[in-house]
Amino acid sequence: MDDTGVILCQNFLDELSKAITLCAPDQLFVLTDETTHEMCLPLLHGIDALTQAHHIMIGAGDVNKNIDTLSNVWQALSDQGATRHSLLICLGGGMVTDLGGFAASTFKRGIKYINIPTTLLAMVDAAVGGKTAINFNGLKNEIGVFQPAFRVLLETEFLRTLDTHNLLSGYAEMLKHGLISNYDTLNELLAFDLANIDYNQLKQLVGKSVNVKENIVKKDPKEQGLRKSLNLGHTIGHAFESLALNQQRPVLHGYAVAWGLVCELYISHVSVEFPRDVMRRVIHFIHENYGTFIFTCDDYELLYKFMLHDKKNKGGIINFSLLNDVGELCLNQTATQSLIYETLDFYRECMGI
Repeated sequence: MDDTGVILCQNFLDELSKAITLCAPDQLFVLTDETTHEMCLPLLHGIDALTQAHHIMIGAGDVNKNIDTLSNVWQALSDQGATRHSLLICLGGGMVTDLGGFAASTFKRGIKYINIPTTLLAMVDAAVGGKTAINFNGLKNEIGVFQPAFRVLLETEFLRTLDTHNLLSGYAEMLKHGLISNYDTLNELLAFDLANIDYNQLKQLVGKSVNVKENIVKKDPKEQGLRKSLNLGHTIGHAFESLALNQQRPVLHGYAVAWGLVCELYISHVSVEFPRDVMRRVIHFIHENYGTFIFTCDDYELLYKFMLHDKKNKGGIINFSLLNDVGELCLNQTATQSLIYETLDFYRECMGI
């Protein structure tokens, strides 16, 4: 375990039992969604402390990451007599860990929670780093707080339950971590065979990816500076995600980030001279594995409006995290509206729209 409470488990049940014992809760609650209740909860059997746990189940999918679901979790905690000394275990993907962490962080002004991420995206991104949130008013993660989990337990055996799309969704965040770290890590990620998963190798890659994020979060937990590097691909990626929701054709977060990386590497190339050959290699990898997000020039204005709502902005100016080169960060960058529209043109051309 590192000093951030993130554990890449060798013996998952032992680590969970230890974490519960350290918390010494008066009551224990387990939050799942409909999918993880069926697919993942059975893997927790055999832990004595969980035999008396209260179970809270919510709907699956990002569409349920809203204030109504949050209110239902608060209500369940209240109805079952949760106190400030209770513990909430969040078992699920990023939606469950984001919403569950927010519920725990605000109930009784904060109770302890443990994240057990069950998707690759949650393991390398959502469940790690202390960000909690719900969607609000049609915007991603609009309401939330910074509050680290007591423990984050990474059990990569859960990844065997994932379909290809959800595995790829998480892998996009790993690709981002490779871009902001070093060439060795990036090259290893670009060479990994996503069509024939080696789960032992994937476990090692997950460990490296989490270390990249945790090293950054330790230095900048509240995103005042360095942590903004983790937003590479997200300014435009979140706009794609919001457009997809607006048009009732939702996409997985990681896919939106991958498509956002295409755009933001182009802006990096134009604005701060990110190497063209590296940009092309990454774009080829994304095109081959993630396909294309379809939109037209008629959508540019709405996409731009979504970017204006990004939480990283200051004074109404869109903020980008860019790269001079792999591992060479350029934070707090801006782009004109014309450059952003040019970038959307580039995306549509190189992605075959």
